[in-house]
Amino acid sequence: MGLAELVRRRIISSATAPFAHGGYPLANSLAYRGDPGLFGPDSVSWRVIGDVSTFIGGIRALLVQAAHPEVVAGVEDHSRYRQDPLGRLSRTSAYVTATTFGAMPEVEAAVDKVRRVHRPIRGRSHRGVPYTADDADLSAWVHNALTHSFLVAYQVFGPRPLTPVDADRFVAEQAKIGAMLDSDPMPLTAGELAAWIAEHPGVGPSPGMADAVDFLVKPPLPTAGQRIGYRFMQAAAVATLPERLQSVLGVAPRPGALTAVRPLIATLRWALGMSPSWNLALVRVGTDIPPGLFRQPLPTAGAGSTGHPH
Repeated sequence: MGLAELVRRRIISSATAPFAHGGYPLANSLAYRGDPGLFGPDSVSWRVIGDVSTFIGGIRALLVQAAHPEVVAGVEDHSRYRQDPLGRLSRTSAYVTATTFGAMPEVEAAVDKVRRVHRPIRGRSHRGVPYTADDADLSAWVHNALTHSFLVAYQVFGPRPLTPVDADRFVAEQAKIGAMLDSDPMPLTAGELAAWIAEHPGVGPSPGMADAVDFLVKPPLPTAGQRIGYRFMQAAAVATLPERLQSVLGVAPRPGALTAVRPLIATLRWALGMSPSWNLALVRVGTDIPPGLFRQPLPTAGAGSTGHPH
């Protein structure tokens, strides 16, 4: 094995290890031959969520979600993210993988699981506002924050920015997932989505937000390499937030954060290629595999990793 391949394998191991704390959600995907799932091989969603820019998009989404007091109260009151942060990360990653790249039975199973988990979650935020996890507007905040963050991360750090038409297609595609969760409203264009996030009247500071932001600044990653890489990506995520949300969250962009993270993203893209779950979905629908996109083997039924982001 040459030095370059040894380095590549070590990068893959380090980058994917935090997501390896749950079962792979598409372990039986090849049983659904020909099923394109929600999107299919011509979709923008497979392209966007198959890229390593999702690492930054995921961090950004968690920050955006924390800016809503009722959403973050539900997380603080009912989640074990501090006791089991990598488990929660793996479960979230598995949900994104299944809803994006899965066959329809796998998509429906992922959505049903979220519904079951959300059903008992209810309470009051610090400002006395009642919340339930299946509230249409709160569900929309969570879903739209994820969609917008993946889109922004891809536009800034992806291989090449989407055209305005494809950006709108991505938002409309992702709205199909939100609709399955009865989330409302679901903006259908990139411009409408950006405005809805930036101008949402429900955002504001809260004790839960402060705790979540502190956690997201310095999560308990096990290795020095992971912590260093995460620090660059977290700073880049902050730099892409709308100014209003930066102010609410109490975070400020670091000078040069976007430029500093680009070599890291380029290195991850070289080492990991595109998501192996995208590759698996292409095999399932029986379409041609574009050369040069995938650098990892197809996920297997026995894999511990969720396969996403990579």
